Amino acid sequence: MKVQFAPINVPLKRRIQTVAVLQWIFSFLLLAEFCCGFFVLLILGNFWFLAVLYLLWLYLDWETPCVGGRRSQWVRSWTLWKYFREYFPIHLIKTSELNPNHNYLLGFHPHGVLVAGAFGNFCTDPPFKNLFPGLTPYLHIMPIWFGCPFFREYIMSAGMVSASKESVSHVLSNEGGGHASVIVIGGAEESLNAHPGSLTLNILKRKGFIKMALKHGAHLVPVFSFGENELFKQVANPKGSWLRNVQEKLQKIMGFALPLFHARGVFQYSFGLIPYRQPIHTVVGSPIPVKQNLNPTTEEIDQLHALYLQKLKKLFEEHKSNYGIPAHRSLIFE
Repeated sequence: MKVQFAPINVPLKRRIQTVAVLQWIFSFLLLAEFCCGFFVLLILGNFWFLAVLYLLWLYLDWETPCVGGRRSQWVRSWTLWKYFREYFPIHLIKTSELNPNHNYLLGFHPHGVLVAGAFGNFCTDPPFKNLFPGLTPYLHIMPIWFGCPFFREYIMSAGMVSASKESVSHVLSNEGGGHASVIVIGGAEESLNAHPGSLTLNILKRKGFIKMALKHGAHLVPVFSFGENELFKQVANPKGSWLRNVQEKLQKIMGFALPLFHARGVFQYSFGLIPYRQPIHTVVGSPIPVKQNLNPTTEEIDQLHALYLQKLKKLFEEHKSNYGIPAHRSLIFE
């Protein structure tokens, strides 16, 4: 393979953007492991008492990721995130007003490999705050990450909370509205479909978010992030292949998937883990009004789920031509 190196005269701004993305990649691929290793070193070293104090803090603070987290406006407003968003660049597109007097459940699609669009738009300011004043977004991620020492503090500071039922209920129970739960509906399983050009969504059997919206009367909002699957190339893993079987088994055991992906490097464009500079356009659709129903029947859940799929498909069809999707391509629901 011939390596294509980056030119020497790359503008400083683009270099800073690459560093910002490199920091993001490190944070979500290695930082949790690094934090756990550091914690072990504290226990085994002369500063074991600090580890004991942190364990006490962890015990007392264990439920925080399920009760709204602990966001930091300072962290969310880091200049670093401005350069991160500009790297791709990431855009948030508003198609309808969202009344801050209501609570909302935003279904984010597709997962992609590392959900860059969801992080850039809902965990950093000011994109969402400027377009939807009065609404506070909460990105729900797998509960396992909140068990990692120190790392949990970092991700909570960006506005991430647990994806547990208790956590989603807490966000959507806010009296007076103004809260928006952001859930990546396809989950870890969908990341295994994150190949360039893929339009396959794992959603047909995922109805828990529908039930949650009904129980709390939270309005449903479909969100489609064009370009999310174009950021990385993934090793071929068609369904039925030995690699896909191994990945799916590991996903069931660990709770998260392990897509084998690559893109470009820091100083060359041929191979590495830095995502490609591909634009991401995250389109927020119109809300689907939901009347509170504390005990929805299976039929009522299925009916609202079908309506959600219809609105999601309509959102995609109305905007696909703006972002390079051929007219004959459509979403595939699995």
